Amino acid sequence: MTTIFSPLEQYNINPILSLNLSFLDFVLPFDSLLLLGWVDFSFTNSSLAILLATTLFVFLARFSLASSSIVPTPWQSFFEMIYEFVHTIIEEQIGTKGFKYFTFIFTLFTFILSVNLLGMIPYSFTATSHIVVTFGLSMAVFIGATIVGFASHGLHFFHLLMPSGVPAPLLPLIITIEFVSYLTRGFSLGIRLAANMFAGHTLLKIIATFAWQMLTAGGLLSIAGLAPLALLFALIGLEIVIAFLQAYVFTVLTCSYLNDSINLH
Repeated sequence: MTTIFSPLEQYNINPILSLNLSFLDFVLPFDSLLLLGWVDFSFTNSSLAILLATTLFVFLARFSLASSSIVPTPWQSFFEMIYEFVHTIIEEQIGTKGFKYFTFIFTLFTFILSVNLLGMIPYSFTATSHIVVTFGLSMAVFIGATIVGFASHGLHFFHLLMPSGVPAPLLPLIITIEFVSYLTRGFSLGIRLAANMFAGHTLLKIIATFAWQMLTAGGLLSIAGLAPLALLFALIGLEIVIAFLQAYVFTVLTCSYLNDSINLH
């Protein structure tokens, strides 16, 4: 009898190193445990995926750029292309004022891209398919952009909620709509990224299971199983493109939010 596993099992968070209250009793005083007792400090497969993606990118970058030259190697050209790509996004979305945030935006883009691509390796884990990870990123962008806005314009930053040319009787309604719209920025970024990665990997798992069941069934079903297998390879290519696209969209919207905070559009 063949066991068919759920395509959602790939999103299970499994602890690799558990840090529970019995361990924390030796580290933190009792008063701290009252505040932190509900927090799980375990090192999980999601934590491992994030650590691996970050480490691999940093290692490749250091290795490729350690002996940079005027005539670049293929790897040097690749990383220079990423640098110029992010630089162009900032210049188009924010302008020269945005270059001071280049390090943050470059790190954000490469982190999301690395985690997305790592998740394409069979039996790995896609951390960006979990809303808790992407929500943390989107809230960091939202809070950071808001701080930049108030630091740059003070209370005048509230003018972002009041479009010019709106009749006075409509101002309360428009301000309310703009305020709600502004707050949703902190959620929409994370939800969009997690939903796309979750849906794509779930579809891949379903098609892969379906193809495997047909190929191992024998007879004509084995021949017919080549069709979903070909579809699977096409979807893998599409998911790789989506991994790049979602990192790009997240970065562009981040720059757009920073542009509103800096230039008050």
